[in-house]
Amino acid sequence: MTPAGSPSNGPAPQVTAYVALGANLGDAQAAVRQAMDALDRLPQCRVARRSSLYRTAPVARNASGPADGPDYINAVVALHTRLPALDLLDQLQALEQAAGRERSYPDAPRTLDLDLLLYGNARIDSARLTVPHPRMMQRAFVLLPLAEIAPERVSTAQLHAVAGQPITRLG
Repeated sequence: MTPAGSPSNGPAPQVTAYVALGANLGDAQAAVRQAMDALDRLPQCRVARRSSLYRTAPVARNASGPADGPDYINAVVALHTRLPALDLLDQLQALEQAAGRERSYPDAPRTLDLDLLLYGNARIDSARLTVPHPRMMQRAFVLLPLAEIAPERVSTAQLHAVAGQPITRLG
């Protein structure tokens, strides 16, 4: 046993992270399913739960109206990981790049979008990463799939706040 505060040579502690997945270009359903499988293959990661797939219209970042492109396919996974949050973010961005993600302008249509929503109970506010995700509580396409796999993470009031947003759970 190591004294409190001293470094340990053991493995990093496991954290449950929640990742939102979305795509609206190409075969979006296949892209989201393949991304779920790819997340399960990341080093020091294992997908513990997968939500259903959901269809939603694109939403502008400022929520002032619709964004460009076809409807999105969205989902959320619970990911057990030993990766530090920024390393996990790097892995998510590498998966996006491998799927052909281009960041041509804000809210552009996407072959794959992966957002780190929650990283355990951590609060992170850095130039590269903000956790909890700053807009997750405004989005039905995040809260409904998250509530499906982790109901303790989403309150009834939070679900009520996004109840007017159109979203369809796919069979």
